[in-house]
Amino acid sequence: MRQRPRNETPLVVFVTTLVQALVTMVVVIPSAIAPEFAKALGLEPAMIGLQIGLTYGGAMILSIISGSIVKRWGALRSSQIALVLALIGASLMAIPVLSLIAIGAFICGLGYALTNPPASHLLQKIKMEKDRNFIFSIKQTSVPIGGMAAGAIAPPIALYCGWQAPLLISSGIILFTVFLIQPLRQRWDSDRDPRVLIFSNPLADFAVMWRNTQLRLFAFAAFFYSAMQLSVTTFAVTLLVSDLKFNLIKAGLVLALMQTGGVAGRLFWGWLADRVKDGSAVLLSIALISTGAALATSQLSQDTDQIYIYILFILFSFAAVGWNGIAMAEISRLALKGTISAATGSVLVITFAGILFGPPAFTCLFVFMGTYTSTFGVFALVSALGFLFVLAARY
Repeated sequence: MRQRPRNETPLVVFVTTLVQALVTMVVVIPSAIAPEFAKALGLEPAMIGLQIGLTYGGAMILSIISGSIVKRWGALRSSQIALVLALIGASLMAIPVLSLIAIGAFICGLGYALTNPPASHLLQKIKMEKDRNFIFSIKQTSVPIGGMAAGAIAPPIALYCGWQAPLLISSGIILFTVFLIQPLRQRWDSDRDPRVLIFSNPLADFAVMWRNTQLRLFAFAAFFYSAMQLSVTTFAVTLLVSDLKFNLIKAGLVLALMQTGGVAGRLFWGWLADRVKDGSAVLLSIALISTGAALATSQLSQDTDQIYIYILFILFSFAAVGWNGIAMAEISRLALKGTISAATGSVLVITFAGILFGPPAFTCLFVFMGTYTSTFGVFALVSALGFLFVLAARY
C-alpha cells in the first residue's frame, strides 16, 4: 500500500481512536458500576478485578496472532472485528448469569486485542517523524476517553434504568459504528494479503519482540505500567465508595475526572517526549509520579479533604494512564520495517499479561490488607519495578 497522504491523518486518528474508545468503554462499564453490578449478582465489589482479569486474559491470548490477522484481513476489517467482539461480550455481560458474564468478559478481551495493532499499522503509513509520540498519544487518548464515558454515563443509567442498560446501550452504539466505517475498507485494506496463514506459526510475531533486547525489556516494563494503570481505574470507584464513603454518582464523577486527567496526561507526555526527543526519560518520570501517587493514596481517610482527593486521583491518572502513547511510538521506532503490527501485538501480549496480573493481584492483596487505600500503598512497588525495566532498556 502506498504511504497514506498527510491530509488523511485526522481521519485515520479519528477512526482508530473511536474504535478503541468504544471497546474500552465496554470493558470499563462493570468497574464504573461495580457496587450495583456486584449487588445484583450477590458478589463483593472487589470481585470486579476478576472480570478485568478475564478480559485481558482474552486480550493477551489473541494478541499473539493479532499481527497476522491484520496482515490477512486488513487493519480496517480487524478493527470491525474488534467492535463486533466487544458487542457480543457486552451483550453476554448484561445477562445475570455468572458463567455468561465470564464468557462475555473474555470475548471483550479478544476484541480489545484487535485495537492497537491495526491502529499502529494505519498510523505508521503517515509521515510523522517530528510528532510521532504526540500522534500516537492522541490515538491512545481513546482509552481514557472510553473510561471517561463509562464513568460519567454508566452510573446514572445503571441507577435509573438498571445495571444492564449501560451495556446494552453501548452495544447499539458499537453496531452503528461497524457500519459507519465500512466505506473505508477498500481504500485502507488494499495491502491485505489473503495468503497469510494466521495459525501456521502463532509464535512468529512474538519472536519479533523477543529477539530485540530493547523491545523485550520494554515489554516487561509495560507489564508493570499496565498492572498499575488498570488497578487504578478498576478500583477507584470501589475505594471511594467503600473506604471513603462517597456515593456512587460522586465516585463515578471522580472516575470521569480521572479519565479526563488520563487524556490530558497522554497528550502532555506525548508532546513532551517529542520536545525532549527522549520517550524513555518521560516514561521514567511517569513511573516516579505513579509511585508517589500510590503512596499518597494509602494515606487517605474519610476525614481527608475531598478537593485533595479529587486532585490526587486526577494526578494519579495523569501519570498512570498517560504512558501508552509513548509506548506505542517507541515500539514503532524500535521495530524493523514491515514488523510494526507484529511487534505491537507481541509487546501487547506482555502488556496484557500485566493487566491480567494487576487487578486480580490487587484483589488478593486487598483480602490480606483489609482496605483499598492500604493496598495501593503496597502496590506502589509495581510502578517502581516498571521504572527499573525502562532504565534497563535505556542503557
